[in-house]
Amino acid sequence: MTNPLFYAKILLFGEYGIIEDSQGLTVPYSFYKGTLKFSATDSDFEKKSNEHLRLYAGYLSALTLPEGYQLDLDAFLKDIDNGLFFDSNIPQGYGVGSSGALVAAIFEKYSLKKYNPDTISKVELKDLKKVFGLLESYFHGTSSGIDPLICYMNLPILIENRESVDKVSIPASLEDQKGAIFLIDSGMVGETGPMVQIFFEKMKTEGFRKTLKEEFIRYNNACIDAFLKKEMNPFFKNLKHLSVWAYEHFKPMIPESIYKIWKKGIDSNAYYLKLCGSGGGGYILGFTKDYEKAEKMLHGFNKEVIYRF
Repeated sequence: MTNPLFYAKILLFGEYGIIEDSQGLTVPYSFYKGTLKFSATDSDFEKKSNEHLRLYAGYLSALTLPEGYQLDLDAFLKDIDNGLFFDSNIPQGYGVGSSGALVAAIFEKYSLKKYNPDTISKVELKDLKKVFGLLESYFHGTSSGIDPLICYMNLPILIENRESVDKVSIPASLEDQKGAIFLIDSGMVGETGPMVQIFFEKMKTEGFRKTLKEEFIRYNNACIDAFLKKEMNPFFKNLKHLSVWAYEHFKPMIPESIYKIWKKGIDSNAYYLKLCGSGGGGYILGFTKDYEKAEKMLHGFNKEVIYRF
């Protein structure tokens, strides 16, 4: 029996803000995916993945999960002995949920309790998010549990606040339209831990805390609201505010290769950029009303369109 595929995720809105109770909006991205497989672990990739799973199993065996969320670790270890590995093309350190997909795949296969994403309740989502946070903390030191939850559900999720999440419908992507949401490859790998550390250092400053709460969170939530209602004028107006704010306050998280084009987008109003996840490298998110025009201005950068409107 083949194991299910787990897709990457993209946090469209809410990076860092969700730590401080802002809303977030995250969607699955099927271009990248991973699945658990067996092999003779001949290749380096398979061997390394198998070793990582063994180390992770050690972490899980010392972890106390809430009642009703137990994993069959004996079966997991037995499968590792038989050559289990995670076959994935999801790039690591790119902000698209490589560890989230792995955690989701392991939970789906070895959780003693099974869930149907279509009928799952809001309360169950909240509890699952907590469990996934514990499971993914191995990879980042701390985790909200959002990434594995998205990968597990394979549905768009609205993060309402730090505690509460819900399934949400987003407007359909229309392939023949001019507008687009796209990814730009910064050409370098980002590490979540150090970037989050920078954020917490900044949070010690009263001025930064104030502007995050009064400006960033307001623009972020307004973008989500307008996007879900498909109100593109207020969407782009708030998006510009968000991009300017990030350029001024999240500079350490913006890869150097992106500085100039970030500012160029704001100055020209041809496109706006924002962080994709924690930043520091990996992908940057772009939004434009005219992708053809933006693409010409971003010549030389690798880009992938993820949504059309």
